[in-house]
Amino acid sequence: MSTMPSLDSPLYNHPLPKIEQWLREMGCEQDPQNLHCWTVGCPGWQAEIRLEIEELAVSYLKAGADGSDIERSFKYSLSRRDIEAAVFSGP
Repeated sequence: MSTMPSLDSPLYNHPLPKIEQWLREMGCEQDPQNLHCWTVGCPGWQAEIRLEIEELAVSYLKAGADGSDIERSFKYSLSRRDIEAAVFSGP
């Protein structure tokens, strides 16, 4: 199996199987019905991650002050290091 691209490599340089491997390593679980959707739970927050056409979209569930979801999106041109730091630091 080939190695993971560099942390500083833009996410668009990662083949889909490597992105999926990275998400699993970060503790995410893939939705078996919607393969582009992933969920992750961390202390204090839960999120749904969607692999969209042009970006990685994140919904932090019930994380707003009023209990609403907080939506964020990250272009695939960002490095895996930057996306990882932003997404997994929470809302």
